[in-house]
Amino acid sequence: MQSRTVSTLLTRLVLVCGALLFPVLANAGKADVVAAKATKTDENTYRFDVTVVHDDTGWDHYANVWQVIGPDGTIIGERALAHPHVNEQPFTRSLSGVTIPPDIKGVTVRAGDLVHAFGGAELTIELPVKAGQSVTVSN
Repeated sequence: MQSRTVSTLLTRLVLVCGALLFPVLANAGKADVVAAKATKTDENTYRFDVTVVHDDTGWDHYANVWQVIGPDGTIIGERALAHPHVNEQPFTRSLSGVTIPPDIKGVTVRAGDLVHAFGGAELTIELPVKAGQSVTVSN
């Protein structure tokens, strides 16, 4: 009987702590793309420099990815972000060698985090036409 009471109390304690902790973890909000630069490096190849802002709280809730999305929703490129950037906000990371078919004239860049996945601010960027050219957009 005593172990059942202890078990019940521990279960309640875990549930209460979880209920109190979840809003703190989820409070960081969604990852937003605040700037993006596309540079044409070859005939159908691009480099993307993307600036993300997210209130990273640590390993449980941080911006962990950004993606280059085609007009039809296809993921064309993806940059994994391997660690939290708690003291580095906003931060910029690059991805080279992104091959984009010549019929695609513009893409969308979005970022995601461990808790919310995607849903924050996105940017649409028109692709530069000639190798060596860059296009930059920002919010």
